[in-house]
Amino acid sequence: MRARVSNELCRRIESDIVEGRLLPGDRLDEQGLAKRFGVSRTPAREALLRLADEGLVKFKSRQGAVVASMTPQRAIGMVEILTALEAEAAGLAARRMTDVERTALREIHRESAATVRSGDTAGYIKLNTAFHEAIYAGARNVSLADLVTETRLRMRFFRHQSLSRLARLAASFDEHARVLAAIEAGHELEAQQAMRAHIAVGGTVFADMVASIDLE
Repeated sequence: MRARVSNELCRRIESDIVEGRLLPGDRLDEQGLAKRFGVSRTPAREALLRLADEGLVKFKSRQGAVVASMTPQRAIGMVEILTALEAEAAGLAARRMTDVERTALREIHRESAATVRSGDTAGYIKLNTAFHEAIYAGARNVSLADLVTETRLRMRFFRHQSLSRLARLAASFDEHARVLAAIEAGHELEAQQAMRAHIAVGGTVFADMVASIDLE
C-alpha cells in the first residue's frame, strides 16, 4: 500500500516538473508535499528519493530537496550522448523492424500531422514519445533503450518546453518524416543521419533554453 502511494506521488510530482508547474531550483518540502497530496511524510520522502535517483530532484545542504538544475555545459553533454544513442537506435530499427512495426510507426507519424496543424502541443508531445519509443522497440536492444530513456528523462522538462513552440513542432514533424522514410527503406546509415540531424536541432533549442535560465 505504501509503495503504491509513493509511486503515485512520484508520478504527480514528476508531472508537475515536466509540465512546468515546478521549475528548476524550486524547493520540494517534504511536509508541504505530504499535506498537499494528503499522505504521510514517509511516502513523500520515498518519492523524493526516487526522483533524486532519476535525476529530477537534488538534495542540497540547508535547503533540502529542490527540482534539479542543469548547467549549459551539462546540457550540451547530454545532447551529444542522446544524439549518439538515438542515431544508433534508428539505424538498428532500419535493419530490424518488421513490416508490422514499420506500419505502426507510419501511423503514429500520420496521427501527429493533425496535432501540428491544430497546434496541439500536448498531443504532439505524446505522439512524439510514441514515435521514438516505437523506434527503440524496433531496434531490438533493451540496454540501448534503457540508456536513451534515462537520458531523455533527465532532459524532459526542457525538451517538452521546446516542443511547446509551434515552429519547433512543425520542424520536428518534418524531421520525423525523414527518419521514417529511411527506416521504411531499410537504409541504416540514412536513418542514423536523419535521426542525428533531428536530435541535434532539438538539442540546440534545448541547450539555448538551459542557458537562458539562471540555474545554479
